[in-house]
Amino acid sequence: MPKVKLTKNELKRQRDSLEQFAHYLPTLQLKKQQLQIKIFQIRAELEKKQAELSAIRQQILSWAGLLADPGVDIKPWITPKDIHWETQNVAGADIPVFKDVVFAAIDYDLFRMPLWVDAGIAQLRMFCSLTAEVHVIKKQVDLLHRELMITTQRVNLFEKVKIPECMSNIRAIRIYLGDQQASAVGVSKVAKKKIEKAVLAGVAL
Repeated sequence: MPKVKLTKNELKRQRDSLEQFAHYLPTLQLKKQQLQIKIFQIRAELEKKQAELSAIRQQILSWAGLLADPGVDIKPWITPKDIHWETQNVAGADIPVFKDVVFAAIDYDLFRMPLWVDAGIAQLRMFCSLTAEVHVIKKQVDLLHRELMITTQRVNLFEKVKIPECMSNIRAIRIYLGDQQASAVGVSKVAKKKIEKAVLAGVAL
């Protein structure tokens, strides 16, 4: 840390810095709290969606053998064409929010396809949509966690370094300036006494 100048200008600069740090610290602390709450909420939502995904996976496994039928190819109707999402700002961090998954329109001969195909496509589409949603939610957690780390570092910097440093510098400058002022007053008194003594000596002559 560079040595602080023991001057009135530096005292003002340190006071201004302290005021600025003290002003922004509550905002950073609030942001940290908001991020922690949001991460907790999103993780709870992630657990819920993962449980739904696991349940659907088990249901699909119960009839997945039917997909081996050589006369049945439903892949074109369960392959996502696009994933829609939008951006939301949470405590200063932009995160993706899942909207939906777009699939190709179903177009096959209802009389030629087995009866289970409709329900199978619906379930597989649900599985794909949930998989995409879980992926987006995980991305939310990652982004918010990264923002939380940065915010926590700033809070710690202000609380544990910058504010104590400014207070210490202000104290040191005030002590020095106080000593200088006291010394100047002492010198002034000595000079005044010498002048008075000289004047009295002159009068006596």
